[in-house]
Amino acid sequence: MTDIAIQVENLGKRYRIGVQEEKYDTLGAQMLAWLRSPITNYRRLRGLSAFSENGQAEDVIWALKDVSFTVKEGEALGVIGRNGAGKSTLLKVLSRITPPTTGRVLLSGRVASLLEVGTGFHPELTGRENIYLNGSILGMTKAEIDRKFDEIVAFSGVEKFIDTPVKRYSSGMRVRLAFSVAAHLEPEILLIDEVLAVGDAEFQRKCLGKMQDVAGAGRTVLFVSHNMPAVTRLCQRAILLEKGRLIMDGPSEEVVASYLADATRTGAARSWALDEAPGTDELRLTSVSLVNSQHRIVSVVSVEEELQLRIGYRVNTPGLTFRCAAKFYTQGVCAFATVEPTETTRDREGHYWSVVRIPAHLLSEGEYLVGVSIFSSKGRKIHYVLEDEVIVFQVTDPISGQSARGDYTEPFAGVMRPKLEWSMEHA
Repeated sequence: MTDIAIQVENLGKRYRIGVQEEKYDTLGAQMLAWLRSPITNYRRLRGLSAFSENGQAEDVIWALKDVSFTVKEGEALGVIGRNGAGKSTLLKVLSRITPPTTGRVLLSGRVASLLEVGTGFHPELTGRENIYLNGSILGMTKAEIDRKFDEIVAFSGVEKFIDTPVKRYSSGMRVRLAFSVAAHLEPEILLIDEVLAVGDAEFQRKCLGKMQDVAGAGRTVLFVSHNMPAVTRLCQRAILLEKGRLIMDGPSEEVVASYLADATRTGAARSWALDEAPGTDELRLTSVSLVNSQHRIVSVVSVEEELQLRIGYRVNTPGLTFRCAAKFYTQGVCAFATVEPTETTRDREGHYWSVVRIPAHLLSEGEYLVGVSIFSSKGRKIHYVLEDEVIVFQVTDPISGQSARGDYTEPFAGVMRPKLEWSMEHA
């Protein structure tokens, strides 16, 4: 298996955590504890270097447990999961920063890690001197640093201050320079942990572009991030960790969809039993779903796909007049709202669906939350249903050249992505 770059077998890592010491309310109890202290301290010292066989002790936690997977040479693997799932611990074990408790890791090739950006910077040294210091710590030779020096400085954007001591840099400038050094490594295996969380918005876009270059250059990449569009763009495959265990391994879009569905307790479809459905005795919301042109429910979609939002409801009182509306939220703002153009009377009791078409090339990349409402605004406004964050879905961009970006491959701004016609005229 010479094409395997990373092989992880039954990997486990446990830590001892602190526990609250017992406190005593009476002098007698305190004296008794003092008399017992020699035996208590002896047991505590022995316990510091010994774990229980089943690992269930109160002060023991498994950060990783029975994790196994392989990564082929040139493959980009995304690693996702909630905070505390074991993602950073996995990278630290792979980087040989900490040894595993159980299992083993086999690596084929030179390994570089972007875990703690800025580790090794000295505040009294200039930016120029820190480039050489940090580059050496990360495994680069002086010849490599000499060859890439101008490129590193240009990428960081701190050319004007390169001969100024780093202690006079802002925190953002320090992070930009540190990432620039780390991003110009040329290992066979690159481990990346949340580097897109550094710097300002402009620099984050540059970071993502650099990571795309690395992944596209045939190097093996393990990419940990909470940025789901970045994971689906950079990685064809992803793994999902939960409480230290690997619970899913597959195509990145499927793994991201499963993670989003679990994180929000819903995916791109949600339904309710009638006795639990939101609404009033007159009208109840029964389902909301996002489907593609084949009428399949989709949690991860391409910007090039046409979608439909289907809102299902049960009318219990014939003759109600109302309309449905939906709001799409992303990046903390409402990207757009859509509403049925007219209020319609439902003359009969029963189930109904209101469907709105979302054209292709409208939405940009990112995660979207959808809220729905059913109301009447004729005369006195009545809200029968008002539900926020009913479903969630992810929009990705395959960069096929057919979307609004054409053959432009750099980050594309905006929460909307309309594909508009351009023309050129010459007088």
